[in-house]
Amino acid sequence: MGTGAVSELAEHQQQGGRGRNVTLGTGDYLNAGNAIDPRPILIVTGLVQEARIAAGPGMAVICSSSSPTQLRALLTVVDPQTIRGVISFGVAGGLDPSLRSGDVVLATEVLSGDTRWAAGLSLGNDLIDRLTSGRRRVVRGSLAGAEEVVTKRACKAALHSETGASAVDMESHIAAAYAAEAGLPFAAVRVISDPAHRALPALARAAIKPNGQIDLAAVLRGIVRNPAALHGLVSTGIDFNRALRSLRGCRDYLIGTELIESEVLVSKAA
Repeated sequence: MGTGAVSELAEHQQQGGRGRNVTLGTGDYLNAGNAIDPRPILIVTGLVQEARIAAGPGMAVICSSSSPTQLRALLTVVDPQTIRGVISFGVAGGLDPSLRSGDVVLATEVLSGDTRWAAGLSLGNDLIDRLTSGRRRVVRGSLAGAEEVVTKRACKAALHSETGASAVDMESHIAAAYAAEAGLPFAAVRVISDPAHRALPALARAAIKPNGQIDLAAVLRGIVRNPAALHGLVSTGIDFNRALRSLRGCRDYLIGTELIESEVLVSKAA
């Protein structure tokens, strides 16, 4: 876990109780009983760029560096008594063919295997209007959880057909499971980076360092070995930058929204 997340969580180690409805923002926080709850929201991200966008007062951010194993390890040291809710926040791969890079998915549920977790995030109409400004489209839909990056168009299509999910990422299902076990409210906000029609170049995946940053040297070596990969890499970069711009807008407008505790575990096959 990053030092910022550790230090902020440590400041709240002695805070007890769990609020029912949670309001994002700065300063003190009120739960349903109007008691002050100063604990932060835990923001779960996969990339350093996402973590930097999410960071701020009232937020304790962890970054998995796109490693589900690392994320699970990080969450084992987070005391659920020190936070008042969990939000999965970042970019995602598109599964719904109608979604484009920069479109925002507010999760209604997260799916992984036979398990489904509900996700609740209350947005007023004025905030929805502001989120949809600047050509940003906002939809409500389910998220599929994956242990590896879904790179191929055919694999995206198959996953969409199987689950009906709007998008896929590698953090939301782990964050949802943690929140469910801890009895905490959970929500997920994900922005489409690579749309359903675009395959994610293998080079783009290989260029991510363990700390989540981009390994430019690896990118250059890959282009030298395979110059034809440049076109796909450029298209992916354009999509990614558009998604990050959209994500920044989401971070700004999420301040003041409510994270609502709902039926965390929707269903699980026997």
